[in-house]
Amino acid sequence: MKKRIWIVGGSSGIGLELVKIWLQEGNCVISSARNATNSKELLALKQIYEEQLQIIDVDVTSINSVKKAVTQAWKRFDGIDVWFYNAAVYEVMSTKEWNIEYFEAMMQINYMGAVRVMSEILPYFEKKGEGRWIWNASLSSYFGLPLGGGYSAPKAALLNLAESLQPELNVKGIELQVVNHGFVKTRLTQKNSFDMPELMTPEVAAQNIIKVIKKPYRFEIHFPFKLSTFLQTLRLLPYRISLVLTKKMLPKEIS
Repeated sequence: MKKRIWIVGGSSGIGLELVKIWLQEGNCVISSARNATNSKELLALKQIYEEQLQIIDVDVTSINSVKKAVTQAWKRFDGIDVWFYNAAVYEVMSTKEWNIEYFEAMMQINYMGAVRVMSEILPYFEKKGEGRWIWNASLSSYFGLPLGGGYSAPKAALLNLAESLQPELNVKGIELQVVNHGFVKTRLTQKNSFDMPELMTPEVAAQNIIKVIKKPYRFEIHFPFKLSTFLQTLRLLPYRISLVLTKKMLPKEIS
């Protein structure tokens, strides 16, 4: 059955690959980002899928922009079946390089952006009585890793919020899922100077997500296996062990 899907953060990386797959499958897709209407990739897809694809700009840090986008998105195909939140920014920071503006941007986009969209779109889904929300978090939400706290803290907050909301949304007929994935080769991870285990392309990550959401519902989608297992184990260990292990991850110039 064809779906009406709204992806927030759909102009590059995993989001763009998901847009391509969903369009190829015959779904109606709304792709949003801060400057989505200027995206060459989305505009090229619009030429091919003129009736299936709608492009809407949204600034998730602005409640007024979010209100406008939610109204536009819901009206475009007379409703939405799946809302996928994929917007994110990322900066690597040590305490020496700490930049409060970077941290605020990550919190506003990676976490509060989802909260703003959720606040506006929830009444629509409640009235509809069914639907699916998918929030793209990160394996880093399992445990805070050196130099990555500005990114992983909002992602951990997003995961915690999802855990809190899932039972209540489930009663309303809304299926909430989170995606916790590892390193993906995008403009964000290009900022990393360290080795990224099991680094994957956006295409592979998108295919993994699609594969799981087509299966019977489960709350969490996580991959790749080795990195996921390591971080899940790290979360379960006593801090006297886990923090010794993460200390070893510090760059030589800091440790």
